Amino acid sequence: MKPSEIRELFPILNQEVNGRPLVYLDSSATSQKPVQVIEALKKYYEWDNSNVHRGVHTLGSRATDAYEGARAKVVRFINARSEQEIIFTRGTTTAINLVAGSYARSICGEGDEIVITPMEHHSNLIPWQQVAKATGATLKYIPLQADGSITLEDVEKTITDRTKFVSVVHLSNVLGVLNPVKAIAEIAHRHGAKMMVDGAQSAPHLKVDVQDLDCDFFAFSGHKMCGPTGIGVLYGKKELLDAMEPIEFGGEMIDHVDLYDSTWKELPWKFEGGTPIIAGAVGLGAAIDFLEDIGLDAIAAHDASLTAYAMERMLEIEGLSVYGPQKNRVGLVTFNVDVVHPHDLATVLDAEGIAIRAGHHCCQPLMRWLEQSATARASFYLYNTEDDIDRLVKGLLKTKEYFGHELG
Repeated sequence: MKPSEIRELFPILNQEVNGRPLVYLDSSATSQKPVQVIEALKKYYEWDNSNVHRGVHTLGSRATDAYEGARAKVVRFINARSEQEIIFTRGTTTAINLVAGSYARSICGEGDEIVITPMEHHSNLIPWQQVAKATGATLKYIPLQADGSITLEDVEKTITDRTKFVSVVHLSNVLGVLNPVKAIAEIAHRHGAKMMVDGAQSAPHLKVDVQDLDCDFFAFSGHKMCGPTGIGVLYGKKELLDAMEPIEFGGEMIDHVDLYDSTWKELPWKFEGGTPIIAGAVGLGAAIDFLEDIGLDAIAAHDASLTAYAMERMLEIEGLSVYGPQKNRVGLVTFNVDVVHPHDLATVLDAEGIAIRAGHHCCQPLMRWLEQSATARASFYLYNTEDDIDRLVKGLLKTKEYFGHELG
């Protein structure tokens, strides 16, 4: 299916913004939703809406089948070993906090090390700061190369026998860098450490195989991969999840409750306290079906082609600086234009019907490393075309000319 045909499946894209056809280039923040996902949510609420697991009536049984069916789809999507390894969460942030607050705090102590990178989203940085403060562990950073990438040589130097936990973003939401997480996991395991992968950006764009990566934990969000907001996934190796204690308590996650003590359900339900994210899971399952119908390999090839085209066109603009590698980047271009603040740039482009992101992208330490207070970011997905890039370039030239005259 051609990108122009795929675009027709996304109702929100068939509109005008400020009198011009919408060009949506902010998919790294959240993707748009195809009609298949919208219809799945509508059908659930119109026909199957009920709480799950506890009821014996027909609606409860249908809702439970839909909820647990979505879990089975996630198993297939990331090649987990079983449904016991799939925990539904509110998103990547919640998944990382669960691992940090339950597992990492239980294994880290004074003199131990936690290793991350300076390119991490705040969601994969602040939880580890808190673990380090609570346990006395040391937070260490794998250094970045001049283009924002990391080398395995530096990974080898940073991870030591005192390292207990490593957590690395798979695909940077600022630099477009695809990190060698499989090799990092191998190094971490060689030193006896556990490895978590922040897959919020990679899961929408690349085929993920958690068994091949051999990571201990993997987290991603539904809303960045054509699914609804408020639903995410934590994958964890069963033996590690079994050893972890829940950090949220209430209904659904219990086995037996006495006045002074309680026991928990088996995996995965011991980590899903309260009424679960039923509709979100249904929508996520529909999104997985949609992406697999198109093919993750086809999506990855389209992303690579479109990103290369965007880099070629945008680097033709005098005074435009791109951050991150010039080649082998995935799904986005982060940049600044000399005479224009990124917020002004985004505002003028919005007047042209073009949606981009401007700011620190929840990566303030990385912004300081780049020596920038903020940057602009255009991010692409399966529904974008080269025409969208051409519109962006035209808008950038117009903005640069306008501010050049204003400053002159």
